Amino acid sequence: MAEPADLSPTIVETLYNEALTLADEARAAFDLSGRLTAASENEDMARLALSCEALRTTTRMMHAIAWLLNQRAYLAGELSEFQLRHHGRLPRSPPDALHDQQALFDPALDALIERTRRFHARIERLDNAWRGRFAMEPTAIERLRDRLGAAVASF
Repeated sequence: MAEPADLSPTIVETLYNEALTLADEARAAFDLSGRLTAASENEDMARLALSCEALRTTTRMMHAIAWLLNQRAYLAGELSEFQLRHHGRLPRSPPDALHDQQALFDPALDALIERTRRFHARIERLDNAWRGRFAMEPTAIERLRDRLGAAVASF
């Protein structure tokens, strides 16, 4: 498997600008109060579902933006590689809304939420690829020792 390419400043800046735009769209979408399509018998539950999804979506985007800011700081020489590896991990995306809650949202809001999920997944793949560079591979001697140990154990 080929070693993943390092992130370039151009890639990080492009992703950062995309993240800011997407976060601003999410903020604007959740600021609008008339986003629930189904007339719910329990309006409080519908508002709670919308509030929870707003929190999940903005958290997802803020994690991605924080990760990109750490990458920018590293590329600018403001963070060492050790600091970035130690403190720059991307947190997992918050869990998705329950299906019955998500059914309350209009299709445009659903599409925006899905775009934030896909964006976070892209950043997560980049983070995993970058961190994969530092994974310790066993040496040839360790691999041979493991094979010999397995062979002896099978007798």
